[in-house]
Amino acid sequence: MAVQTLERGGETFSQDVPPLMAGDRLSRAEFERRYRCQPHIKKAELIEGVVYTPSPVTFAGHADPHHRLVTWTGVYLAATPGVQGGDNATVRLDNLNEVQPDILLRLEPALGGRSRIDEDDFIAGAPELIIEVAATSANYDMHDKKRAYARSGVAEYLVVLTWEKAVHWFVLRAGEYVELTPGEDGVLRSEIFPGLWLDVAALWRQDLPGLLAMLQQGLQSEAHAAFVERLRTTA
Repeated sequence: MAVQTLERGGETFSQDVPPLMAGDRLSRAEFERRYRCQPHIKKAELIEGVVYTPSPVTFAGHADPHHRLVTWTGVYLAATPGVQGGDNATVRLDNLNEVQPDILLRLEPALGGRSRIDEDDFIAGAPELIIEVAATSANYDMHDKKRAYARSGVAEYLVVLTWEKAVHWFVLRAGEYVELTPGEDGVLRSEIFPGLWLDVAALWRQDLPGLLAMLQQGLQSEAHAAFVERLRTTA
């Protein structure tokens, strides 16, 4: 059992804190209390009130595609002023869901975004785009977490399944996720972030130059130019 040091009325005292265990059913407040007292746990998530502690990360199954997608979104950010990104940032969705998505893109509320940065520097509310890299479709990313993201209002949800070599890009419509259909060229195109184009074939053949070349086409599109102008006018 961990020991939490508390301060009240100018006095400091200690309090026993139960360990954070996978499968625990907790409120978000209790999840955070236990998580803070166990710094050896590098990643834990609360999904629909249940604690998940992911397995160690493999290279081909997670780290490599994750890094390519971070680069892909980073280039988009560089060309799109007003959009913010994050890697494994804590996101407080509601009282039963606190997640650390692999990658996210968000807009500030003044630009129409639905999330904010709390005083303690955590994200509260639904980012516009969340990306998860998962080893298999049986993973909770495609089930419990997907339902939580839809209910919380995450506008687009991109899941990269490395075992099946499949990509699912969902867009929220009338409170439900509908899967985006790639163009005839096999490219998926974001509806929320114009110009964010994903060449799925290049992703799976580990072709980062090809992935970025297709993104550059999106960044040169009229839709992206209009989006950037709208963000600048609104800011």
